[in-house]
Amino acid sequence: MKKTKFALYFGNRGFFPGSLIAGAREELKETVEKLGFETLIMDEDATRYGAVETAEEGRRYAAFLEENRGNYDGVILCLPNFGDENGAIAALRDCGVPILIQAYPDEIGKMDFANRRDSYCGKFSIMDVFYQHKLPFTVYKPHVVHPKSEEFEKHVLDFAAVCRVVKSMKRFSVGAIGARTTAFKTVRFDELALQKYGITTETFDLSELFMRIKNIKAESDRFIEKRDHLSKYANWGGVPDGKLETLSKLAVAVDDLIDEYKLDTIALRCWDEIEKELRVSPCVILSELNDRGIAASCELDVCNAVAMHALSAASQVPATVLDWNNNYGDDDDKCILFHCGPVPQKLMEGKGQIVEHKMFAKSYGAGCGWGCNVGRIAASPMTYASAKTEDGKLAFYLGEGRITGEPVEEEFFGTAGVAEIENLQDKLLVIGKTGYRHHVGVTFGHLAGPIEEAFKTYLGYETLRF
Repeated sequence: MKKTKFALYFGNRGFFPGSLIAGAREELKETVEKLGFETLIMDEDATRYGAVETAEEGRRYAAFLEENRGNYDGVILCLPNFGDENGAIAALRDCGVPILIQAYPDEIGKMDFANRRDSYCGKFSIMDVFYQHKLPFTVYKPHVVHPKSEEFEKHVLDFAAVCRVVKSMKRFSVGAIGARTTAFKTVRFDELALQKYGITTETFDLSELFMRIKNIKAESDRFIEKRDHLSKYANWGGVPDGKLETLSKLAVAVDDLIDEYKLDTIALRCWDEIEKELRVSPCVILSELNDRGIAASCELDVCNAVAMHALSAASQVPATVLDWNNNYGDDDDKCILFHCGPVPQKLMEGKGQIVEHKMFAKSYGAGCGWGCNVGRIAASPMTYASAKTEDGKLAFYLGEGRITGEPVEEEFFGTAGVAEIENLQDKLLVIGKTGYRHHVGVTFGHLAGPIEEAFKTYLGYETLRF
């Protein structure tokens, strides 16, 4: 996975001590790289003290960024002293990436003219001018923080998640494979609303998928490689002969669509034609795609494929789509999150077991639904999100909780986990009364803050933070 890279910017104002700049260049670079990120720094000799003060120096820094366009994911604007807002806006107004503003704190006992920074005040000047120019930026509490502090390390980690989400969401494509099934009007969406935000929907009929499957030869290298991979991805004991082969061909066909059309994420019409025509259920295929980091939603839920794409970008681990499915006894802050089997192995307690989909077997007869990847979701802090399109806009809700690892009885079909979310009942009321679907995207880790910052500040999504 490619490392996030930050361009480092250092502000200066002439009548403040320039000696502070050299220390800042060293300290900021050291902290950012210690956290596992890469840095991009303009040569120290390019400007006085290796910082930006005047508009001319700002233009010099802007040219430096232009030379490196596409080679940095965010800018960290460091204020070792008051800084200069005119140089900052000239340098960064066209940078095209998120900007984190950090200001050094003054130290008691070092407030004489040779050591005083006044970054506390200068940060307001930078923010004010950026606001005037409609240049979005990110700031965190406390107002001033030293680059060598634990607080600033947390700021950088959160900001890196912001940058990953913004980069992944600015322009990408989602494949809608199959039409929305008539029974599920809850997953309707507006393609043009998504396109306004740079999200292109590519649509495919299931007949094309079936045609591709028929043309895949059992002796081909692609088929053999996929079959071998899937056989190791899950436990197949008890699965009838031929089902792994059919699912492997289905997986190859889906991979081919992803490769040919450069799809970043997909949503699949997963029932009932696949079960009736191919006699398999595609759950394990979606699970494996999610495990690879390609967000794959079932039931043609394009909007939650979009939400999963953002969640995975923030966490750097896979995401999954789940149903708000069951109460958990009489605990109002707990529920069972479930789906038939698209949960990636990296979010599960271990390998899943491939079984027959009980609902399809009941509806269409035994033998038609092999492919569910059944298991339990591992205990972890988690972030959840869901999306909808409404009135030409893309809207999300976001929240945090945890998968507790508490038992879900063995007879419970599908992949499930107990979720604990503070004030869950109030949140369910909002979800239900504002037109969100029964699906929710989930990833591990607490990342609602960075995702909200990316959505609201840089991407313009309507966002409800629980």
